[in-house]
Amino acid sequence: MFEILKSFESKYGHLKKKGLTIEGLAMVDVKKKKHVIKISRPLIFDNRLLPKKFEGLDIKTNIKLNDDMPSEFKVDRTQPDWHKTQYIWAPERFEKYVDRCEKELKSQLNSPQMTKQELLDALCFGNFEEHKLKSLQLIKEGKLPAYHEN
Repeated sequence: MFEILKSFESKYGHLKKKGLTIEGLAMVDVKKKKHVIKISRPLIFDNRLLPKKFEGLDIKTNIKLNDDMPSEFKVDRTQPDWHKTQYIWAPERFEKYVDRCEKELKSQLNSPQMTKQELLDALCFGNFEEHKLKSLQLIKEGKLPAYHEN
């Protein structure tokens, strides 16, 4: 298991310069003994550079939240049950953010030729359309709140 983590670090460790943190292995299902590789990264990061799985292990990604999050992603997390009324990673938030900051994002990602769709994919877990469809399905199932302006 640790060999897989070492292999992941040797293959993707260069992304630490872009803000990636490799946190290590974690067990997410004790009964099934399911392990994942845990990583964290900043909001502005090209997720297309990372796999969803590596040598049979899922990659569990957390975005580093901080006080200077863009306005599109600001939610009041001090309120109890805030996550029942606001989905911080709603696709609409990514779209509004890219619309507002397209030039700056291209510059920060050091990729001035990126299209809007490529920016959305880069920021939004590697595949914006997939995230959007999954979010809509979870909203229909009542597992996520629908997006609304703050």
